Amino acid sequence: MSKPCIFCEIVAGRMDADVIHRDDQVVAFHDIHPQAPTHVLIIPRRHIESMVNIQPDDASLIGHMHLTAKKLAHELGIADTGYRSIFNCGRDAGQTVWHIHLHLMGGRSMGWPPWPGN
Repeated sequence: MSKPCIFCEIVAGRMDADVIHRDDQVVAFHDIHPQAPTHVLIIPRRHIESMVNIQPDDASLIGHMHLTAKKLAHELGIADTGYRSIFNCGRDAGQTVWHIHLHLMGGRSMGWPPWPGN
């Protein structure tokens, strides 16, 4: 038996998270291991393992995730100086939780590549 998806547990309210946004499609919360002063994860309520698994019908969901990031960037005060939004897709790209999630990061100057130290 596989262990439950941590992000599905957060969506269902069975696991605590510092939730800052919730709507009918997504939940957003502060990352517990922030890589920037502002580091929020935006996750769909519906489980999708990785960006590799999205389908054409998921286009509106992915767009909604980006629009949510834009809205939160303004609310969190990082929109004017700039922010980074990233999907890690697969193990070699740094995906560690197998439920798609958009990282919204800001509050400091960032270089490339995004990790480590940038």
